[in-house]
Amino acid sequence: MKKNRNVGIMILLGIIFMVWGLWACDKPKETSSHQESPQTVEVSVITLEPEQTAVTTELSGRVSAYLVAEVRPQVGGIIQRVTFTEGSEVHEGDILYQIDPALYQAAYDVAAAALTKAEALLSPARAKAERYRQLIGSNAISQQDFDDADAAGKKAEADVISAKAEVDRARINLAYTRVKAPISGRIGKSSVTTGALVTAFQPVALSVIQKLDPVYVDVTQSSTSLLRLKQSLDNGSLKKGTTHEAGISLTLEDGTPYAEKGVLKFSDVTVDEGTGSVILRSVFPNPNLTLLPGMFVRARVEEGINESAVLVPQRCVTRNAKGIPTAMVVNPEGVVEVRDLSIDRAVGNRWLIMEGLASGDRVIVEGLQKIRPGSTVKTVPFEAKP
Repeated sequence: MKKNRNVGIMILLGIIFMVWGLWACDKPKETSSHQESPQTVEVSVITLEPEQTAVTTELSGRVSAYLVAEVRPQVGGIIQRVTFTEGSEVHEGDILYQIDPALYQAAYDVAAAALTKAEALLSPARAKAERYRQLIGSNAISQQDFDDADAAGKKAEADVISAKAEVDRARINLAYTRVKAPISGRIGKSSVTTGALVTAFQPVALSVIQKLDPVYVDVTQSSTSLLRLKQSLDNGSLKKGTTHEAGISLTLEDGTPYAEKGVLKFSDVTVDEGTGSVILRSVFPNPNLTLLPGMFVRARVEEGINESAVLVPQRCVTRNAKGIPTAMVVNPEGVVEVRDLSIDRAVGNRWLIMEGLASGDRVIVEGLQKIRPGSTVKTVPFEAKP
């Protein structure tokens, strides 16, 4: 009896120890399971809203003078004086070179004397023709004598007209010995000095004058971009600005912005066959002569206004293995999606999106490293750091 009781006690203790062991083993498993349950990742997002933005494009170009005049002599002779300082400002009508006028002065004197002689012969020829006209009526002279007198009078009148023309020609040639500035502007170096022989309309210019305030800036734009701009204006996605003339700003060769704003005047009507581009010409004030002909510049041209532009920070956009730009968005169920994008251009530090995103989309800005498509996330508004 005692032996059976001891056996029962042993069995009971064994059962107790087995239950305690199972409980001890189950408790860490529950804790481990609790630790391994995934937590919802928190990401920062921006909610897209349509904006009104000026659409601009950056193009390269070069500066050219507003007016250019090559100074050439219109008569030949020896240069007596050079009356300007190279590189200085000259005004229209200023005398730049003096050509020896002696031969042209003599030619003028001869022409003036010939005119005086012709005018002296005109008066008696007219008087004789008038007398013969009265005598022919009474048959006092023959018709032949009258005709001769009348012809002599008309010849005298023609001689006076011819002599006056010769005087004018000689006066013009004499004036051409003073080579004057055809325009106002800055004059370059002189190709001749005092004592040089020049000829009328010679191929080599004596000097060149350029008007540098204002100046032209000629930039090139591809015909493809021009067609895309026209389509955007036609379908209404892009509207013209409030002014008829598009504004344009410059960045100089060293990267500094040019203080003055320019105005786009016209675009060329011919596409260059070699480059497939057209020329856009703009006019810029140049009061300090900062812009010089031939200088390379970058021009930012205002093409129009997009009243419902979708813009996203550039940091939100990546490219996949095929080079297609993509962005991560959170759908209404809180699940991450990948969107393929079509980008128009950069606007500051943001991309202007043509397709792939719309107003109301929540684009992930921070936390991209911790998520993948299909993940469920918790969203918080993105706050830019100052």
